[in-house]
Amino acid sequence: MTVFEVLSAFHFLRPWWFLGLPVVAGLWWWSRRRQQQADQVSKHFAPHLASALRTGQARNGRVSPAHILAALMICLLTGLAGPSWNRVANPSVSQTAPLVIALEVTPGMLASDVPPSRLERAKHKIESLLASRAGADTALIAYAGSAHLVVPLTNDPQLIKPYLEGLSPQVMPKDGDVAAEAYALSQAVLEASAVKGTIVLVSDGMAARNAPAFAGGDDGNALAILQMLPEGQQDAVLASIDARCVQVSADDTDLAQLEKLLASAYAQALRDDDRLAWQDNGVWLAWPAAVLALLWFRRGWVLGAAALLLWLAPAAAWWPDSALAQHNSGSVAKRAEPQREAVSPWLQGLWDAFLTPDQQGRWWMSRRDYARASEHFVDPAWQGYAQFRDGQYAAAITTLAQVDTAEAAYTQGVAMIRNRQYRDAVQAFETVLQRDPDYPDGERNLALAKQILDYVEKTREQSDTGEEAGEGADEVVFDNQAERGEQTSIQAERGDELLSPDQWIDAIDADTGEYLRQRFALEAAEAGS
Repeated sequence: MTVFEVLSAFHFLRPWWFLGLPVVAGLWWWSRRRQQQADQVSKHFAPHLASALRTGQARNGRVSPAHILAALMICLLTGLAGPSWNRVANPSVSQTAPLVIALEVTPGMLASDVPPSRLERAKHKIESLLASRAGADTALIAYAGSAHLVVPLTNDPQLIKPYLEGLSPQVMPKDGDVAAEAYALSQAVLEASAVKGTIVLVSDGMAARNAPAFAGGDDGNALAILQMLPEGQQDAVLASIDARCVQVSADDTDLAQLEKLLASAYAQALRDDDRLAWQDNGVWLAWPAAVLALLWFRRGWVLGAAALLLWLAPAAAWWPDSALAQHNSGSVAKRAEPQREAVSPWLQGLWDAFLTPDQQGRWWMSRRDYARASEHFVDPAWQGYAQFRDGQYAAAITTLAQVDTAEAAYTQGVAMIRNRQYRDAVQAFETVLQRDPDYPDGERNLALAKQILDYVEKTREQSDTGEEAGEGADEVVFDNQAERGEQTSIQAERGDELLSPDQWIDAIDADTGEYLRQRFALEAAEAGS
């Protein structure tokens, strides 16, 4: 995030608090006026004698309580005005920018000038990037003479890894360089995302005919290029593209640059999303105000500090709730699980004395310790959200059932999808639209939930009616709540044996390269027909 981007989005959520600035200025002027009158020399004394007889008076130019109290009140008024330059992320959307990685898989990527080879080093870099994005949506595309979606957007890096390992020039149906098609396919994948994302092109070079496709209109998605060439070498076509070009390195310098770009892209996507609320950052001004308030113990300041406390008493009642607890604004790219920190009993007792359980829960959420946050929250909406973020989907569904808002039903629906309660998820998204017909992504997620449920029901129907011959089951019982399919008994042939789960897993071909080769060949044939 550049300084210019921050300044362009900077504004105040409650600017009417600045109406208190004239009051502060008036009090400061009145205090200064009284000080100047007290410093005036009596006509009955010589100036040097008056100065010698006077004690405890402030010298000209010395910082006085009036200056410090005025600065303190200005800090508090500015904080109450609600400075903001970023938006609050949607709780139901992973707080990272979605990423599509387009990997070049050509014979040229087998060169060993970037050991062990350009392709293998690229795979290692991608695996490291996936490890730092646990919980973030990532998709993988492979291209040579044709472009193919290897894995769609998923938040499970372990799902991508075996397919990444299976990629080689031998699995690609055609040789060539269709980086433009890979870029277009990446844009199509990101269109289904709730927020704009980033496309990372991993390549050692590009044919000039592909360059015009990268100079098209701005769709809001950021573009970065990880150049797989030895240090000091540069591809002219890649250098001509208006994108952040990162040179592959032996250490993690290149990954740090990519993660910084991902964070900037996500922050920009949030600022451009008018559906999201602006985040209140006024709480940070409480720190300089607290430092200024530490000077209250100096001589002559007690009366001023008491007056300030009387002034703050009514203002504290108007302090916005969003400023009392900061939302999660940490690194966007880093999604590692936080370690559980032990809290001593005396420190917990101190927190209980000064903070409510909900305030403690928000503090733990700011540290991404969602499990501990869910233990502290009393508000069911916040508790259910914390449980959802911690992966306690069943508990989140139960907790959010107590809240009758569209936001709660939406999060409940997403939790049901992840808990494989597809029929209940359809009902939850229908509830979302009943409570708020214009809720963002409500209709889209309802359609997706229905599509998943329909697929599951059809799959069960086929299995239930015995259409898949040879799989064999002594008896199949189908959950017929939707009144689809029939209950059927199938007699196993003598000598047939059912595979145990472990045997079934062992029977799966572990070589994903052959699977990808056949799938890519079929996709290329369908595209050519």
